[in-house]
Amino acid sequence: MKVTELGLPGVLLLEPRLFRDERGAFVESWSARRFAAAGLGVEFVQDNVSWSRRGVVRGLHYQHPHGQAKLISVLRGEVWDVVVDVRRGSPTFGQWIGVPLSAESGHQLFIPEGYAHGFAALSEEAIFSYKCSRYYDPASEWTIRWDDPELKIDWPVE
Repeated sequence: MKVTELGLPGVLLLEPRLFRDERGAFVESWSARRFAAAGLGVEFVQDNVSWSRRGVVRGLHYQHPHGQAKLISVLRGEVWDVVVDVRRGSPTFGQWIGVPLSAESGHQLFIPEGYAHGFAALSEEAIFSYKCSRYYDPASEWTIRWDDPELKIDWPVE
């Protein structure tokens, strides 16, 4: 698995091996051994899946004080994934990155605790999966406007 840091501390693009042949494709989407070997000793406790139509923006969501690390995968279609540093006092506080993810590439995104997350569906339909390191806690749910004027996120959808 290739691991690339993306400019915000701990936010990683993961490129697991994707096996293709005339029948289709196979990817090992999660392995505790593979993550431990990459220095990511995260225990996941909850899986979520969402479906979205082209142009839908979901997020920006985060939990505080009970933050969640997330492992993002796209099962169908393509999304533009956005991560925002919401860790007060961080040198990158308020900075964001956007990353294209698709089922075709099999690439994944690892987001540690302390970041807001959202995505825009770029394909006709996007099926999006993410593992979480903590259970969803409604009392800890926070959101940021997708079009926050200070962040100036350049969403590739109208």
